[in-house]
Amino acid sequence: MSRILTLFSSRLRGAKSSDMGDIRWHRVSAALAACGHTVHMGSAELRRRLGPVRENAAGVSTVPITRVAWDEYDMVKTFYHEGWETLERYGGASHPFIIAHLGSVVGPDDREGIYFYGPTRERLWNVQQSVNRAGGPITLLTEPARELWRECFGDTQPVHLAPGAADTVIPLPRNDPYPADCALRVVFSGNFYNGSSTSQPEAHRTVAGRLNRLGELLAGRGARLFVVGPGDRRSLDPRFVSYLGAVPYERSWDFLYFATVGIVVSAGTFQHNNESTKLYYYLRAGLPVVSEAGFPNDHVVREAGLGFVVENGRPDIMADRIMEA
Repeated sequence: MSRILTLFSSRLRGAKSSDMGDIRWHRVSAALAACGHTVHMGSAELRRRLGPVRENAAGVSTVPITRVAWDEYDMVKTFYHEGWETLERYGGASHPFIIAHLGSVVGPDDREGIYFYGPTRERLWNVQQSVNRAGGPITLLTEPARELWRECFGDTQPVHLAPGAADTVIPLPRNDPYPADCALRVVFSGNFYNGSSTSQPEAHRTVAGRLNRLGELLAGRGARLFVVGPGDRRSLDPRFVSYLGAVPYERSWDFLYFATVGIVVSAGTFQHNNESTKLYYYLRAGLPVVSEAGFPNDHVVREAGLGFVVENGRPDIMADRIMEA
């Protein structure tokens, strides 16, 4: 079997199991280990930079990234643009077999449906140019992402589709995390972005605005909207939206099990190539779903027969479908 190093964040603080990037990094690493490979996760955390290699319950070992011996690995797997930046920062870009995973693809200029602008988009574009120069295999989430990659860089390297997913085996229900006085719980579970200029402020404003309006409409129908996940809570209207914070992955399932309906709202009229991972988790938990149209993977709601895909930008219709669901 192979020796594989996986890379994501170069943050000095500990990884958060409430962020989908970290969750995917850990879950894919664990799945590779379950196949019999020796898997190390390169960590830049301060408390691990000088420590020993440590194995966790999933059979995956964490190795201080400052001590990585790149030539000891058969393959290096990076996650998202950030993972490739980590690879370059710590001197691993010359490894002969690197597989790069990218969660969203940007173009050389701003493009409709891709909600990265200015310096943020330019940073992601520079990473993609570096990935292209390396010439190794790439995994993307959707067919539109693959089409945009080939439009920008041609067809000189293998590009595979690896959509998001939820685990086959998931935790059993434990404790109801919602207020006892609320019978109809509508949940938005996931990242609603940050309002800072270094993140996705435009996407954050749109998502927060749509959540506030939807929460107001639901309140008039006797339901309450809850938001669970990372993001800038200051933009949420506490009169209509109850923010419950970011919770660890294992605990997050209870917020799906004990909800009435799970929702997805978009940062704009459509998402060009970035899917909604929420859909997989809602459906895996058996939670009815109402999603705004425009995500490349919203067909899974129709195929599951467990909810509705509604016209984008129509919170009134969405509220009606939520009550129906």
